[in-house]
Amino acid sequence: MNCLWCDEAIIPSITWKTIVPLTEPMYLCPACTKELTVLQGGRCRKCSRMSRKDLCVDCERWQSNWSNGRDPLEWNISVFQYNDWMQEVISRWKYRGDYCLGKAFLPEYQRVFRQHFSFLPSNTAIVPIPLSEERLRERGFNQAELLADCLPRQTDQVLKRIHGEKQSKKTRLERLTGKNPFKVTQTVNNPVVLADDIYTTGTTLRHAASVLKQNGCPKIYALTLVRG
Repeated sequence: MNCLWCDEAIIPSITWKTIVPLTEPMYLCPACTKELTVLQGGRCRKCSRMSRKDLCVDCERWQSNWSNGRDPLEWNISVFQYNDWMQEVISRWKYRGDYCLGKAFLPEYQRVFRQHFSFLPSNTAIVPIPLSEERLRERGFNQAELLADCLPRQTDQVLKRIHGEKQSKKTRLERLTGKNPFKVTQTVNNPVVLADDIYTTGTTLRHAASVLKQNGCPKIYALTLVRG
């Protein structure tokens, strides 16, 4: 098999792990795998940002933004740290239609889900952050759906998104003060884990969480691939 990023042939070393039939396939070569930085160590308990504080400054602000003092998002866990290499990969995956590239991240995404969300009941739903219909036609697929579908819970597409300017084109202030683009298509009475690719300011996830909360969802968490 060839590396999904650089197309180099992947030649695994021969160990007991590599000859066991159930071994997970390798999607990235060793050199590209080294470019991935798995988040670990001191992090904000709310958003996974690298931090020495239990709650980072941004999350303290989010907490104070809600009139009832209750952030609708319980917490977010991110898998990888954002770096220059990851920026290139995300760009090719999302904006240049390289759907298969996303498969390289699924084993680690699944592992982190098992590590941090195994306590949730079996009726917990995985809800991918949706694209607008216009954006979906433009890209051809929704990367959040790929992530959601690999997790061991039912995927429920209960959110719809109103078309607007790309988040990547907005300034930080524009993201934080923008109108909520989501609506819920049905009542949700069970816990939810939101699936998305990048946590940047946390606005997208909180917009989604707030409309879910307003429509009966008791607890909303998030699992994102990258912490920007």
